[in-house]
Amino acid sequence: MQTLDLYEAAAFLRMSPAVLRAKAREGLVKAAKPGKRWVFLEADLVAYLERLYARRRQTPLSGSDVGGTTWESTNAVMSGGSTSPRRMADEYASLLGFRTGTKR
Repeated sequence: MQTLDLYEAAAFLRMSPAVLRAKAREGLVKAAKPGKRWVFLEADLVAYLERLYARRRQTPLSGSDVGGTTWESTNAVMSGGSTSPRRMADEYASLLGFRTGTKR
């Protein structure tokens, strides 16, 4: 039975060590901490990956790459923002009830 430390296990799962540490602390990934360091069994990491696989006729679970992208945009348009800071200030003033006019 092969054991891995935190960094080896994170590389095996292709995630950051910080994320793996949090998952181990929460009990989502089986791990032991006999001293100051986390120890993972390779079989437990494989079992964790198998749980991420989608069951038959089920949407893939988070963390799995099964199914690929579900949508694409070929003609995206970015919108938003005011073209004039003065115009935005005037709109705010009118909404708040301030009188606006030209400065002398």
